[in-house]
Amino acid sequence: MPTRSGRILGVALTAASVAAAAPAHAADDLPPGFVRLAEIDPGIREDMRYAGAHNFVGRPVAGYEKPVCILTRAAAVALSQVQKRLAADGLSLKVYDCYRPARAVADFGRWARSPDQTTKAEFYPEVDKSRLFGHGYISGRSGHSRGSTVDLTVVPAASPGLRGAAGPHGPCTAPHAERAPDDSLDMGTAFDCFDPRAATRHPAITGTPAENRAHLARAMQAAGFVGYAKEWWHFTLSPEPFPGTYFDFPVR
Repeated sequence: MPTRSGRILGVALTAASVAAAAPAHAADDLPPGFVRLAEIDPGIREDMRYAGAHNFVGRPVAGYEKPVCILTRAAAVALSQVQKRLAADGLSLKVYDCYRPARAVADFGRWARSPDQTTKAEFYPEVDKSRLFGHGYISGRSGHSRGSTVDLTVVPAASPGLRGAAGPHGPCTAPHAERAPDDSLDMGTAFDCFDPRAATRHPAITGTPAENRAHLARAMQAAGFVGYAKEWWHFTLSPEPFPGTYFDFPVR
């Protein structure tokens, strides 16, 4: 979750300012330049983890009112290009997170500073929670809030769909069959695994999981996305339509 400087549109990182910055647009409207992914490519699977309880916070995250993927139009169109490439191999994308309101990033920060350890066994089994900021897993700002960053994986196109459900589950670093149920191809770790092995090219990840990561990365790069080295699932469109703006409208 890398950081980047820039202006915040309709958001401040204090609770009072966030409350004062409620969106002016109607419930069905999005800011200019944003779309719901399903409007561009309904074939891409959506398993929006922060709208439910199966995530490292253990509950729905602030700002996620519905489990829908919102992106800038440019990012959604580029993602649809990836989907078409993968379809030729009998595969499909599945998104875990897309646009992320700045209030959700602030919620992550509050959780990271709290004593709550209820999700440790699954999401950060070998990393001290106090080090999540220092290791770059949690940050004060997220590229997701600019609308062109997406967290995703690859699933068989024939999969009937399998969404994450709250645990308890095995560690995110465990063998594929022992982790939380998910129809993702084996990527070596689960999504949102706060562990060095989540790094895209970690030397401990070999064989089929390494090949699956590389296949995803190649498909995303061909459509103009750039990966984040510490998280195999994290990609940002380059160039971004809003490179210096952090949005805070809710996901609905």
